[in-house]
Order: sequence, then structure tokens, then C-alpha cells
Amino acid sequence: MNNIFKTVACAVTLFFISCTAQKNVPYMVEAETIPTEVLAQIPAVAEPIVMPGDLLNIEVSATNMKAVAPFNKGRYVDMNGEVKEYNQNNQTGKVSPESSTQYYLVSKDGDIDFPILGKLHVAGMNKAAIETLIQSELCPKYLKETPSVDIRFMNFRVTVFGAVKTPGTVIAENERMNIFEALARSGDLDIKGRRDNVKLIRTNADGSRQIAVLNLNDKNILLSPYYNLQQNDMIYVEPNKSMAQNAWQINPAVGAAITIIGGLSSIASLIIGIVSLSRM
Repeated sequence: MNNIFKTVACAVTLFFISCTAQKNVPYMVEAETIPTEVLAQIPAVAEPIVMPGDLLNIEVSATNMKAVAPFNKGRYVDMNGEVKEYNQNNQTGKVSPESSTQYYLVSKDGDIDFPILGKLHVAGMNKAAIETLIQSELCPKYLKETPSVDIRFMNFRVTVFGAVKTPGTVIAENERMNIFEALARSGDLDIKGRRDNVKLIRTNADGSRQIAVLNLNDKNILLSPYYNLQQNDMIYVEPNKSMAQNAWQINPAVGAAITIIGGLSSIASLIIGIVSLSRM
């Protein structure tokens, strides 16, 4: 009777453990229950804010491309009045398409060195604000018409590491990425990765850092201000206890001692066995 009771108790325990494990695997549990009007109130994805260390591609264009050529990094007007691009890798002066892109690195002080205009402070601004700044600096002082300014982040990337299948850096070509897109492009979480304790490390425009703990099982992740990522965010997926235990390693010296002791125990057992047989 006791054996039957123990068997049933073990079965019930395993059942609840299984249910708990299954509950911790799905993302956004019951997300369909979030009211439509609540989802509609989620603000649009904010424009990324420029920070020191960012890499920007800035293109200035206008009806008269010759007039704006000096304000585009790496471009010039040749003796024939044609807009050309410098080729730093070619000493002959010939221009190749590969040399057309030169980027602006935002300094630690938050500045970029813009042709003719000199240093412009851009840290803490979004792209629209920088475009307006450059336009106001160029027109009417240097140009008769307001030019078009196009800015792109060349380093919009996030780093995903921990209990994911392919940890590494993920690049967003369209300057947009949410946490599930980043995880999906990292091969998704390992089955032993904790979905209820994902850490997001973010560096702000002023250099300060913040850490947010996210529960991917919770449907309200869709409403989180950290759902949409910023450039240079870092996502850490913590392994569960099972994975952490498997990763535990014994000190080599301790391992060697255990091996020796095990060997001596085997020899001692063999000797005892032989002695016992000889007395029979």
C-alpha cells in the first residue's frame, strides 16, 4: 500500500513540475486578451537618439548638386564641373563607387566634424533635429535653396548573449528592432533559458546606464517601454538552474584527487574481495 502511495505521489509531483515547465516556455501568455483600445494607445516607435560613438551617414542634396558637393564628405567638383568622389585607396586619383561612403563618428563630446561648417553638437538629438540644424546652417549663408538632408545610423545594433542558440551582434538595417526580433535573429532562446528574467542593459545619451528585467512570458511585455530597442542595447538571457548546474565545472586539482581516490577505492575493494575468497 505504501509503495502504491509513493508511486502516485511521484506521478502527481512530476505532473505539476511538467505543467510549470510548460507554462514558463511560451511567450506573451494570453496576449490576445489585451483590449484593442489599450494596444491602440501604445506610442509610435520613437526616433533613435544620437549618442557619442554613433556612426552616421549624412547626405546633403539639392537641385544644384555642384553647390552642395563641398558639404558631402568625400565629394568634390572637378575641373570639368562634374561632381566626383575621393578615392583614398587609389593614388591615381580615379574614383570608384566603393569610395563613395564616408561616415561621421560622433565624438565623446557629442560632436561631428562637418565639412566647412566645422563642429556640430548632435548628441541627444534625433535625426529630424539634426537635419533641421544642418539646413539652417547651410541656407541662406552658403546655399540659395534649403537642401535636403538624409541621415542614417550605420551602427544600429544590439548584442544578445547568454542562453540563446546563436549569441552575437544583431544589426537593424531599418533602424528599428524590438526584443523579439533580436531574439529571433539570435536563433531564439535555448529551451533552458529563463524567459521570466531577461535583462536589458541600456546606455543613455548622457552616458548613464540602466538595467531592466523583462518577463517574456507576460503579455504586458507588449506595453513595456523596453519592448522597442535602442542602438547598442545588450540583452542577457539567464540560464535556468538545470543549465547552470550542467555548466558547473570542478577544479582540475579536485577532479584529479577524486579520480585517484576512486582508483584507490577500487583497488581496495578488489583486495578485500580476493581476501574474502581465500578464506572461504
